[in-house]
Amino acid sequence: MAGWFRRLLHKPKPRSVESSLNSSCSASSSPSSSSVESSGSSPSTSLARSVRPSPISVLDISASGSARWTKSYDVCICHSEVDLELVEELVSYLEGQPESFRCFLQLRDATPGSAVVTELCDAVQNSHCWVMLITPAFLRDPWCKYQMHQALAEAPMANGRTIPVVKDVDRKDYPRELRNLYYIYMAVKEKSFKQIRDTVVRYLQELCQSSTSEMD
Repeated sequence: MAGWFRRLLHKPKPRSVESSLNSSCSASSSPSSSSVESSGSSPSTSLARSVRPSPISVLDISASGSARWTKSYDVCICHSEVDLELVEELVSYLEGQPESFRCFLQLRDATPGSAVVTELCDAVQNSHCWVMLITPAFLRDPWCKYQMHQALAEAPMANGRTIPVVKDVDRKDYPRELRNLYYIYMAVKEKSFKQIRDTVVRYLQELCQSSTSEMD
């Protein structure tokens, strides 16, 4: 009788139980490849990698009751006049997307005869996101710096509304005011345009989702 009882105690566990325990332990203890990759990403690429799909669809963003329509523009482009040609390409790209982004382009959309300061402030306040095209000409332009400071005052927290885009500027010359924000480095124009588009979409998705949650 004692021998039978000892054999029962030493009976091996079913293989399915062991494999289940091992798989659950390994899943909880080992980091995923995506988290390892993101932890080693550089500031110039992290903004693009952080763009993730959201449960809010393009249709919901463009719905008549969407929080998107609480402002006149989706994107305000802050740039130097020297970079106008590149900016016009970016605006054409964004406005041609399925979301039909509404872009504020100063030389096109500013009211003739109005004060520059007034137009710059209104553009910032009436836009969801602000793209800062940081080039050597941007760094020399006092109006660009003024608009940058207005945007940071409007949304001092890094919540995705301010989108720095760096082109032909050394890291040491990157504005100190923006160093707490990840930026897009424009090496390949088409890729950078898509990163900007994805970042704006993500912000609008989060805005709409937050607005819907508050209503519920």
